[in-house]
Amino acid sequence: MSFFEKHVFFCTNQRAPGEGCCNDHGAAALRDYTKDQVKKLGIPGVRVNSAGCLGRCDLGPVMVVYPEAVWYTYVDESDLDEIINSHLKNGQVVERLKV
Repeated sequence: MSFFEKHVFFCTNQRAPGEGCCNDHGAAALRDYTKDQVKKLGIPGVRVNSAGCLGRCDLGPVMVVYPEAVWYTYVDESDLDEIINSHLKNGQVVERLKV
């Protein structure tokens, strides 16, 4: 049995200027937002972490939710709110944001 029910990894990699990366899209701040929302909503068993490059830069910004291994892209807090409420809280994958 896993220690966490769901483990969320946000790519927060920062590449050299001119090289695209998730952090150019505000990934670190949006990771912090997600972490705060999960705590604020009291969703048990969910851990939100940073990761280095997840190797999907062309789809960025990206995050992945385990154990389901569901990959998401997002634009802003409203996309993350949908992922938090649908997937992290209620177990339903947000198909429109999957990559």
